[in-house]
Formats: sequence, C-alpha cells, structure tokens
Amino acid sequence: MTALARYMDAWLSEDVERIAAAVAEHCVITECYGPVYRGRETVRLWATRWFAEGGRVHGWSLTDRFATGDREVGEWVFDCTWQGRRSTFEGSSIARVADGSIVELREYQTTAPLYDWHGVWR
Repeated sequence: MTALARYMDAWLSEDVERIAAAVAEHCVITECYGPVYRGRETVRLWATRWFAEGGRVHGWSLTDRFATGDREVGEWVFDCTWQGRRSTFEGSSIARVADGSIVELREYQTTAPLYDWHGVWR
C-alpha cells in the first residue's frame, strides 16, 4: 500500500494514531479547504479535534493514482460529514514521500458538480 493510500485509509478508520504515523515528523499538509498543518503533532491535534467535533469520513476512494520517484499522485472521490453537513466531491492529492511517510501533501477539490459541456455553461 502506498503512503497516500495508508493516509487515506487511516482517515477512513478514524484512527488518529495511524493518521499521525502516516506523516513525517516535520510534514506540511495543505488541505483543499485552505488550512495548512505543519508537523506530525499538529496533524495529530487536527485529526483528534476533527473527529471530536463530529467530523466523519464516509468514503475516500482512489479513482486513479501513480507514483514516480518520491512523488505519489492520486485522484479520488471524498465523502464526509462536517458541521452536520454531508458532502461528496472529487479531488486530487500530490504527495512527496520519504522513508514511507508523507513529507508534503497538497490537496485540490472540484468546486462545482462536473458536467459535459455542450455549448452552454451552467
């Protein structure tokens, strides 16, 4: 299992220690919502508070992925509940990995439902 897949699986399992173990001590995680988490202890605190405040990951499935050198890239579908609202969206992550741990992770998300364009924009 790749580092990115282990990280995603840890969130699905709601396992804070597995989430923390998936990242390097001095990692930088840039979430698609805007927050930047610096360091394993900050990631541990983020996950702990997120779950304590009712956050839940219902699904996080990779739809495509590849790895080359120290980079892992994945496209995914994410389904979660946060602040009482459930949402599902597509996105992607770019990770830099060292010694099996995520050193840097940057996430991107779609901001509107995807559709086939036929000459008219929604």
